[in-house]
Amino acid sequence: MSKTILLIEDNAAMRDNISEILELSDYKVFTAPNGKVGVELAKKEKPDLIICDITMPELDGYGVLHILGKSDETSGIPFVFLTAKAEKADFRKGMTLGADDYLTKPFDDVELLDVVQIRLKKAALLKKEVEKTARGLNEFIENVKDSQAISSFTNERSLKAHKKKERVFSEGNYPTGLYLVNKGKVKTFKTNEAGKELITGIHIEGDFMGYVPLLEDTAHTESAEVLEDSEIYVVPKQDFFALLYNNKEVSRKFIQLLSNNLSEREDRLIKLAYNSVRKRVAEALVLLHDRYQQAGKTKTAISVSREDLAGIVGTATESVIRTLGDFKEEKLIEIVKGDISILNLEKLRNLKN
Repeated sequence: MSKTILLIEDNAAMRDNISEILELSDYKVFTAPNGKVGVELAKKEKPDLIICDITMPELDGYGVLHILGKSDETSGIPFVFLTAKAEKADFRKGMTLGADDYLTKPFDDVELLDVVQIRLKKAALLKKEVEKTARGLNEFIENVKDSQAISSFTNERSLKAHKKKERVFSEGNYPTGLYLVNKGKVKTFKTNEAGKELITGIHIEGDFMGYVPLLEDTAHTESAEVLEDSEIYVVPKQDFFALLYNNKEVSRKFIQLLSNNLSEREDRLIKLAYNSVRKRVAEALVLLHDRYQQAGKTKTAISVSREDLAGIVGTATESVIRTLGDFKEEKLIEIVKGDISILNLEKLRNLKN
């Protein structure tokens, strides 16, 4: 299927010439004689690329880019400015608004087609699904580098093996990078003045850790410790900020990767604040069951220390042991050599508060 291009240009001769060159190269072209018509066409047709003149009556190119940039449906479309001006101020203003490239008039057909091809290729790379593994994230970063969307990456990304109970990062230390669990399981937890742990999360393959203090430029407010032999992929701080701030489409894709972790944590904290101990123990068991299932261990009993389970629930270990005993009597779970098997998942999931 031919790629679609929207050309917004008020000069009729220029518009016809560019349109002809693009159509001869098998692109499907929509044309608009001014910015207002261009915005309407962009919203209606959602082209693969927009080429837009800057100086136009009614609505100039900056206005077009600003309006389209506010809509989720059009903000991700690659945007190339046409301009007769080559002053740095014009380039800076356009790039600040989110333009992807410039063509300075006069230009020849080779320059035009090269820019179009490069921008469409970059857009295609960024639309690819990113696998939440060390390999997937590394491929995403390398694709971004190859597309020249961002050039300021380090070569310090690493995949590190961690043994059970090994600390990944500690509360109070400043972050040096973003962490992705490639294999295994990791708990994050906070410690109070009495040394008691409150587990804030159980992280499995594909989960990110440590990005909130990076964003806030603060020390870690929790620690991370490995629950079983694991592999952690570390993205240096410089690369994290390059992915987040240097290119709008890269940023959008990267934020999508992180957003699931944020929403899950917020939901859990609300439940922790309002639910009874019995309900929270049931939810912790369901959470661990779901985490094990996501890791491909659907038939494996849950192996978790009572202290860690108490940390997830946010209560005393004795209360957890007592509640597990109640659940066992009610035939909701089975306990063999300390490992917990869920017998009635639906009843646990829908347990009354």
